[in-house]
Amino acid sequence: MNVTRVEDSIYLIDAETAGMKNFIASYVLKGERVAMVETGPASSVPNLLSGLKYLKIKPDDVAYVAVSHIHLDHAGGVGTLLKHLPNAKVVVHPRGAPHLAHPEKLWEQSKLVLGKITELYGEPEPVPEDRIIAANDGMTFDLGNNMRLRVVETLGHSSHHQSYYETFSRSIFPGDAAGIYLNEIGVTVPTTPPPLRLDLALESINKLVGLKGASLLYSHFGKASDATEKLQTYVQQLRLWATIAKKGIDNKESLEAISKQIVEGDVALQRALDYVKVHPVLGETVLGNSVYGIVDFIEKFGVVP
Repeated sequence: MNVTRVEDSIYLIDAETAGMKNFIASYVLKGERVAMVETGPASSVPNLLSGLKYLKIKPDDVAYVAVSHIHLDHAGGVGTLLKHLPNAKVVVHPRGAPHLAHPEKLWEQSKLVLGKITELYGEPEPVPEDRIIAANDGMTFDLGNNMRLRVVETLGHSSHHQSYYETFSRSIFPGDAAGIYLNEIGVTVPTTPPPLRLDLALESINKLVGLKGASLLYSHFGKASDATEKLQTYVQQLRLWATIAKKGIDNKESLEAISKQIVEGDVALQRALDYVKVHPVLGETVLGNSVYGIVDFIEKFGVVP
């Protein structure tokens, strides 16, 4: 269990899911009231509770658990965690709320898409409906001590994705809207699984740019400064992938061939390749699902946004 202070009153707990460090982050905001952003999957909950204990935060003091979307690596642990946090409410996009209350379909679909990765994550437990806040864009939670957490709807990665903005520190919690930040090597790689809406994803990134935040606190993984620059660079990276995919589709090339061309054309991905290939999760998702999501979007819509 590793806890790091990233802002004056914001801390990162490394969820260390299945022993994987620097992969899934949960953030703790310590105002007069405590909020957490992201839980990781069910298997990470013991590490989160250890992190709260290290920070001397009593379970009763956590008021909110905010999740970016309902995918297992971001919110799979909510139901399990709330059993230990008697006063906490879950903040989630309205489209995601029913799946937290009744996660059976989510679990079955996750097993089909992720296969053995779900064994690392664990099965999500249901969240009582009276503990769910279906939050709309712009909704703000006052944590006291000048800390306010604002909901920012950021669709594209999924149809139920939202990011968060802490107004005092100007910290953006982008979830998966800004990609995966490999902090050990300083590289961002796309997280664009199907059914991706690339047009909406690009609009969402520009929406985050408009916040003029000081830093990005990535769910995958950690703090990065120069928020605006990193977001704009990510836009260019997504458009590069889409342009390569469009050319490959027009030439009737295979998914494997398009994936190879994306690797050859993306300098950042080349730098990350050795890291990604040996990672238990990213080796499957970045070079598989994320490339396929871009290709699938271009096949459906026929244009690069």
